Amino acid sequence: MTGTDGPAAMQRLQPALVHHIVNSLGWRDLRPLQLESINPLMDGSDAVLLAPTAGGKTEAAAFPLLSAMEQGRWTGLSVLYVCPLKALLNNLLPRLESYAGWLGRHAALWHGDIPPTARRRILTDPPDILLTTPESLEAMLVSTKVDQHRIFANLRTIVVDEVHAFAGDDRGWHLLAVLERLQRLAARPIQRVGLSATVGNPQELLHWLQGSGRGQRPARVVVPGVEATPVGTGAERGATAAAAPPPGDIELDYVGSTSNAARVIAALHHGEKRLVFCDSRQLVEELGAALRAAGVTTFLSHASLSLDERRRAEEAFAEARDCVIVSTSTLELGIDVGDLDRVIQIDAPSTVASFLQRLGRTGRRNGSTRNCLFLARSHEAVAAAAALLLLWSRGYVEPVTAPPEPRHIVAQQILALCLQEGTIGQKLWHEGWNGLPPFDRSAEPIISHLVEQGFLERDGELLFIGPAAEEKFGHRHFMGMTAVFTAPPQFTVLSGRQEIGRTDPMLLTEKIDGPRILLLGGRNWKVTWIDWTRRRCFVEPSDLRGKARWFGVGINGATYALSRAVREVLLGTDPPVQLTSRAVQHLAQAREENTETVHPAGPVITRTGEDVRWWTWAGFKANATLAATLAGLTDERQQFTDAHIRLRTDLTADMWKAGTADAAERLCLPDIDERALKGLKFSEALPERLALATLATRLADLDAAASVLAESARLSITQR
Repeated sequence: MTGTDGPAAMQRLQPALVHHIVNSLGWRDLRPLQLESINPLMDGSDAVLLAPTAGGKTEAAAFPLLSAMEQGRWTGLSVLYVCPLKALLNNLLPRLESYAGWLGRHAALWHGDIPPTARRRILTDPPDILLTTPESLEAMLVSTKVDQHRIFANLRTIVVDEVHAFAGDDRGWHLLAVLERLQRLAARPIQRVGLSATVGNPQELLHWLQGSGRGQRPARVVVPGVEATPVGTGAERGATAAAAPPPGDIELDYVGSTSNAARVIAALHHGEKRLVFCDSRQLVEELGAALRAAGVTTFLSHASLSLDERRRAEEAFAEARDCVIVSTSTLELGIDVGDLDRVIQIDAPSTVASFLQRLGRTGRRNGSTRNCLFLARSHEAVAAAAALLLLWSRGYVEPVTAPPEPRHIVAQQILALCLQEGTIGQKLWHEGWNGLPPFDRSAEPIISHLVEQGFLERDGELLFIGPAAEEKFGHRHFMGMTAVFTAPPQFTVLSGRQEIGRTDPMLLTEKIDGPRILLLGGRNWKVTWIDWTRRRCFVEPSDLRGKARWFGVGINGATYALSRAVREVLLGTDPPVQLTSRAVQHLAQAREENTETVHPAGPVITRTGEDVRWWTWAGFKANATLAATLAGLTDERQQFTDAHIRLRTDLTADMWKAGTADAAERLCLPDIDERALKGLKFSEALPERLALATLATRLADLDAAASVLAESARLSITQR
């Protein structure tokens, strides 16, 4: 074994814990990650532990920390275990309860579904380990019913499960800020341990997780079979680079439609448990209904189904054999749904990292192999799937990067700190986050705006919650301030007293002929009555065919790496996986259809009548940046895609040469529609210019745009 000496590390674990590992779990040895994590975690280092799904990450953190708890005689609530999903917490609790119980310790759960009696018990007699979410931690910090200084006074370590799922969006910024506030309550440095699947930049992820402690505490990335190297040694980048993909049975097929996908799934793998991933709730519903119509035992899981509906589906699936569960990314993380035989992907996920999570759901039995069958429904989808598999075959995994300039999260945190403390000092407020940027003095303009707009009030040198914050965020004791993401308004769908899930209000308002039929939970429902005031929709079962649709917020689009891989596939490169004859045939057709849009020498510009397009194959954000930078050359009715940008109809070669000559030196941020601010929670607490600047920065990819401009475009247009 490379890295830590296994037997010597095992000797550091608490003897009673080792006894139960051998006798209660029946384990003859620990996995490499679990062995290599013992020394860094027991020495108090911050760490990121990397392993595929089902790689034993929970135990890799729990066993050393429980041993440190005993050896250090920690008392009270000393370990927080934070997860992105309540369902994942529910799934982990029995394991952590067992491990803690071996040493006479206690673990408990705190999130929005925990009843008040259980919460009061936790506050009266805190557990040694508390499993929770960042939103629930925020709620505890601002609650008048919680003595924050008492319950968090003994905190020593925070474990962040699926840390990559936090770091890539605003929940990560929120988590970092909450951890800094907890550290102040504990009045000591808090050890931070992140658990993650494979990512492209683990050292940077660990650096991010350390927050204000960067450079002040020892920190290590631990990867099975790779020497655990400290941050900052210079050797870490090569040691933790994305490795070659693990062996697996990967197949790409072309089916052409959702109904054909259902027929293929129904015909294959009889007697096996199959998990089918779709990247939209609408597709989950449509495929689920088609599978049920084909006589397949089918369960569904997505965010708009009620908690009870999802739980029943997941429990039934875990206990069944010959069945299918169709899911969005809700089952991508480590929630246990039993022993899977197959993973099937409709079209392609948006990232290699997501594919790795899904692939890791299989191959857990001895003698079984990780597998995934891709079913592409269009030529675009078969090319995208081939491109993703091409990147995966090369060991590529997307770097996880925090969204830039989270000014709205800064505003939320300032208001939350006021709720927590009652008042904050006008000159000392930034100390609440231990100097962590951007929650530092650079946020003074946000403080000024909050005061000017009445979100904060001033009394001498003290700031406190103002009437505008009470009016905007004060509903239900400021509970809306604990979550940093915006969920589109939805109507609760009820059949009698049973909640089925939630539907988009646009499905209830669009003009139709005849009865209004919804598709939800894979079943058809006739709308009988709508309570517009309370946002409730009452339904009854129907034999008519229903409709499912949700209208989301946010920016979607392929990355530069994936778009360039699509271009490479269209130029003739195949991924080293099994392609069915249908996939080969339709991939060839996709290449034929794109002979004018790709060229090995670089980007091309094409004209078809009045339609002039620049085929950059650079991804959505790069094209948004290029469209803003070259505004004089683009079509005023511009609607760019991942692959191309529409140019003005009278474009000539001379105009192009002049307009792009210095473009790389004057790159512009994309233009933002003010309506997009609705998707940026707490944007009302910012000056509009700063809120728009945040969105513009997040929509840009300056490096990719500069790379495209450095390439020589081939013009297939005539002079005018």
